[in-house]
Amino acid sequence: MNKFIIAAAVLMMVAVAAAAPQSYPSESSAKPSYDDAPMPYSFDWNVKDDESKNDYGHKETSDGKVVTGSYRVVLPDGRTQIVTYKADENGYVADVKYEGGAQYPTPEYKPASKY
Repeated sequence: MNKFIIAAAVLMMVAVAAAAPQSYPSESSAKPSYDDAPMPYSFDWNVKDDESKNDYGHKETSDGKVVTGSYRVVLPDGRTQIVTYKADENGYVADVKYEGGAQYPTPEYKPASKY
């Protein structure tokens, strides 16, 4: 009789465990929505450091739909590169210009080393 009670109890535990849900449903949540409303902005900055020979700047303005701007940088050969651009629903259009002439150091020729 004891064996019958033990067997019945074990079978009940197995039945209860099998009936229990194996996983809990995840809570549904609303997908986040992002307000992608365009915002107007404007900035302008420059760097000029004679010691490190850094000289560059960037200026940009947007009305929320069209971005216009320009940036400039002094190149290692002494010229200044100026890029003026416009970006809108049709893409990015850039106009690249250079000011000044390229300047290169005069090469110094030395006799070949003798071994």
